[in-house]
Amino acid sequence: MSAYAQLLDAAIQDLEARKAGGQRFVVVAPDTLGALAAPVPRVRPVEAPATVARSRPAPAAPVSVPAAAPAPARAPLFPSVRPVAPAVVVTPAAQPPAGPAVDQSAAFAELRTRVLACLKCPHLVTSRQSVVFGVGDPHAQLMFVGEAPGADEDRQGEPFVGAAGQLLTKIITAMGQTRQSVYIANVLKCRPDKPPGEFGNRKPTPDEMATCLPYLLEQIQLIQPQIIVALGGIAVEGLFGIPDAQITRRRGNWMDFRGTPVMPTFHPSFVLRREAELADKGRAIKRQVWEDMLQVMERLALPISEKQRGFFK
Repeated sequence: MSAYAQLLDAAIQDLEARKAGGQRFVVVAPDTLGALAAPVPRVRPVEAPATVARSRPAPAAPVSVPAAAPAPARAPLFPSVRPVAPAVVVTPAAQPPAGPAVDQSAAFAELRTRVLACLKCPHLVTSRQSVVFGVGDPHAQLMFVGEAPGADEDRQGEPFVGAAGQLLTKIITAMGQTRQSVYIANVLKCRPDKPPGEFGNRKPTPDEMATCLPYLLEQIQLIQPQIIVALGGIAVEGLFGIPDAQITRRRGNWMDFRGTPVMPTFHPSFVLRREAELADKGRAIKRQVWEDMLQVMERLALPISEKQRGFFK
């Protein structure tokens, strides 16, 4: 066996020994790689000296090949190379396990407990009868957001239960839904206070809405509705932080709230006021709200009959 073959055999034995020991990679210097890439040297045969005699050729001189020194058993192939730690391959099974799924019902109950005990607005705490958290299906695909509770809602602790709530319920029913299958909430969870002796409702202030908005955001995050209907300009202002939301211009035009489509429309109380003041024109406003709801139904892929398309005309 030639010296080169012996060296190659030693190299193979060394690499196999490293592999058996768990080592997957070796670092090789560029010079060494260049030497390995060089062509294998060939031993030229030594020709016999020419002879003058023609009658009897002289015997060829024997070729003397120096014996190669035996390679040391399992000698390291690259003495200058430091051992490399075996590579660690991370498989999906080695990844840390995913955390436990959030218990939506428990999280919703915990949020409700915090909201009902809220004391962030002392002036509202002293005047309220109840905190109006929300009502409906916590898994609803459709969510309605109003501005704030009125006197009836404050008394009963449920949103949209007065005259405006009755109109909203009628609209929801016309959509083929129920108050139990959707979710209804407000930007503000407490009724805005009024000076003693004054009646009616007042608009929530920007500071009041900003203080209460995190609760609504948590509701939206837990419910994850496919669509939100913003009832009135105050609801749009509270959700988007837009002063003077100009609901007349925005209604019927889709908006985006952190990835969730929002349909702005008139508040039911506004519809009732305009209907009482303007008769036929007021009914036309109710029809505009219904046209907005038809857009919502189409986006949710809800069935729409010809009868439904003709409602509130």
